[in-house]
Amino acid sequence: MNLQAIVKPAALPGAASAGSPLGRWAPWVLLAALAAFPFLSPVLGSEYYVSFMRRLFIIVLSVASLNFVLGYGGLVALGQAGFVGVGAYTLVVLTDAGVESAWVLWGVATLGAAIASLIVGAISLRTRGTYFIMITLAFAQMIYYVTVSLSAYGGDDGYSIPMRPELGLGLDSNDEATLYWVVLALTVAVLAVLARISHSRFGKALIGCRDNETRMLAMGYPVYRIRLAAFVIAGAVAGLSGALLATHNSFVSPSMIHWTQSATVMVILVLGGVGHRWGAVVGTAVWLILEETLRNYTDFWHWPLGLLLILAVFWKPRGLATIFDGRRKEEA
Repeated sequence: MNLQAIVKPAALPGAASAGSPLGRWAPWVLLAALAAFPFLSPVLGSEYYVSFMRRLFIIVLSVASLNFVLGYGGLVALGQAGFVGVGAYTLVVLTDAGVESAWVLWGVATLGAAIASLIVGAISLRTRGTYFIMITLAFAQMIYYVTVSLSAYGGDDGYSIPMRPELGLGLDSNDEATLYWVVLALTVAVLAVLARISHSRFGKALIGCRDNETRMLAMGYPVYRIRLAAFVIAGAVAGLSGALLATHNSFVSPSMIHWTQSATVMVILVLGGVGHRWGAVVGTAVWLILEETLRNYTDFWHWPLGLLLILAVFWKPRGLATIFDGRRKEEA
């Protein structure tokens, strides 16, 4: 059974109609609205949602990292939460050692996750199909149990970070709006870089490896190295997401690395659109907004959320992000 076919990519990068006015202007209008949100939230009496939106941006990075390896590389990795955890716990260890600069902490956390993904990818990419899924899951669970055993950092109870890292440059990380804008800027920058990579020669080669590995090998492309590079890039982005999440919450816990978190990221991506440029953004927004809304009405919010997700998948089997493609029909 070809499990990669279950999550067939929605489209190639930049699938949205380039000539559509919506495709040209909507991202800029949305970005302007998001940047202005902290100014509007006190007027609307919704200061809480500044924190909510900041968390949404961070989750977008996790989902985008999976989209890069799954949507463009065709690699069904079920251990992305492990690299999120590496980034988060790297920040904790360095903070406990006395490092205070947010940029140093986030940079080293990203590098640490990249190194971890290089080790995991070098082994995992020698397998295929079900075996690749299971070995990435196994590595993530190994990272989970390592963090549980770290009694110096709270073990299974987690670890509270005493203070937020310093942003410098006259910026106050304890100001909710300031941290919001920094996280928004980082999210936009990372998404732009991933989009740029996906349109590059490397990105086209990665898509070629996804679509026809045999032909790419016959043409002389180093398929293993291309996939490994993509896996490392995705791991680095996930690590940055973990470091930002630790900063946002001022708390880390092994629960953020559990395999169910990797599964949730997978579901969010499928909801938004695997391989679609905006799949991570749309899927995360819909998932978190539905979750937040339904929590306000019932303690049993899981089943209506599940029902709505099933209906969404039947309505847009290639992902909700395809709504913005400007097409009349989807591929069968």
